[in-house]
Amino acid sequence: VCSTTAFHSLPLFVSLSLQDQHGARSQRSQEADKPHRRKGEKKHTCDECGKGFTLKASLKQHQVIHTGERPFSCEQCGKSFSWMRSLKTHQLIHSGVKAYSCDQCGRAFTRSSHLQRHLVTHSGIKPYSCDQCGRAFTHSSSLQSHLVTH
Repeated sequence: VCSTTAFHSLPLFVSLSLQDQHGARSQRSQEADKPHRRKGEKKHTCDECGKGFTLKASLKQHQVIHTGERPFSCEQCGKSFSWMRSLKTHQLIHSGVKAYSCDQCGRAFTRSSHLQRHLVTHSGIKPYSCDQCGRAFTHSSSLQSHLVTH
């Protein structure tokens, strides 16, 4: 058997077997010639910032960042959002539902990220310190607020 290769690195005898009696290649062998897209390949790129997306729908959703469009509004306070998911998260503030609570002190939060930020306070680690007075803080935002006191 000949080892010369043809379509998509298949041995020649395999490639020839993919042809029908009229010499036309099968649909499957024609598909093999097409360039393959790797899983997770980001072929949709934002013209504004260059960020890549695997899905065209994700690119469209991202582009509202650049347009400033905020089509989703809270009926209770009027605050508007670019995405429905952001509005839904915001509405938890009005509902009073605080689904995330600290096991150590019982303090509750509407967002898991707020609980995660809070948990650092129980660790005792204070990596942010004031160059002027030496006072240390758990969060960089607390240090920034402190700096205006000098």
